[in-house]
Amino acid sequence: MSELNQVTGILEIVGRTSAVYFFILFGLRVAGKREMGQMTVFDLVVILVIANAVQNAMVGSNTSLLGGLVAAATLLTINFFVSKLRYHHPLIAHWIGGMPTVIIQDGRFVPQALKKEALSEDEVLMAIREHGFDSPDQVKVALLETDGSISVVPKDGRHIRHRRRVRVLKKGS
Repeated sequence: MSELNQVTGILEIVGRTSAVYFFILFGLRVAGKREMGQMTVFDLVVILVIANAVQNAMVGSNTSLLGGLVAAATLLTINFFVSKLRYHHPLIAHWIGGMPTVIIQDGRFVPQALKKEALSEDEVLMAIREHGFDSPDQVKVALLETDGSISVVPKDGRHIRHRRRVRVLKKGS
């Protein structure tokens, strides 16, 4: 009977951990792509506090090494399969990651996009300067990517300085 209780305990940890994973995934998705691309000290604190808060929700009263390893293995396994699903199913990728947002079109800011993404013109100007442009007039299109970075395509087709990642800074960071 003890083995049955152990199996039941492990299955309970798998179920709890899965529920927490999908809840956090949904919560981060609702927070928006702008939040994903920028880590401030405050964001790090929130992540650490969330991790601490959900630990007991995942393992319950089981504080054993096995319980922790089962929770970790469950998180890694779910993440692996979610990554595979995103790769093979564009609708799932769109739901989880969203789509890039055009924030400058033909040298002009797109006000409704800035409002939707909670970006100020000053933040976008800083990002385009990091790409080597002096003003939005030089930009054919600027996109807020799903990872929170900003991509810039020049109007004149000149070679631009490529940056792997341009991060928009949040006020107060």
